[in-house]
Amino acid sequence: MSESRGLPGLRGAEHIGFTVPDLDEAERFLVDVIGCERVYSLGPFAREDDWMETRLGVHPRTVMRELRFYRCRFGPNFEVFQYEPADGQLPAPRNSDIGGHHVAFYVDDFEAALDHLKAHGVDIMGEPTQSQSHSLGQTWVYFRAPWGMQFELVSFPNGKAYEAESPVKLWHPAHPAA
Repeated sequence: MSESRGLPGLRGAEHIGFTVPDLDEAERFLVDVIGCERVYSLGPFAREDDWMETRLGVHPRTVMRELRFYRCRFGPNFEVFQYEPADGQLPAPRNSDIGGHHVAFYVDDFEAALDHLKAHGVDIMGEPTQSQSHSLGQTWVYFRAPWGMQFELVSFPNGKAYEAESPVKLWHPAHPAA
């Protein structure tokens, strides 16, 4: 009998959800600066039972003001929330914190995309880095959304060094079937 690993029928990441302090500000950033498209919105949601705590892990009296879904070209969709938490709110975690994270956007022309971010006054975190070792061929830089969440701009139009010897390739927006 063969043993199966992983989720049966897994195809990939469908969406990434994150919370912002102001949905209108986030929409301006995601649509006007990044280039995503708003698809739909839902809300508000509030409950008098333990539904919010049981299903979402938040205080039971927290109000989800609204959530909006965005399509960002060929990657996962974004589900963006604005909450009115009943028990306060913590700042965005750093990469070194448990739950720390960033979302990377692949672009074909790194310099043009970086110039675009700068022209929109986006907080660029340092200078672009030319990766070495397994990721040789990749250029990247982190940047911050107006609410402090970290994103990354990344490009490797000629692939990465590891691809020459690895039987498994990382998913790539320009080569989704690889």
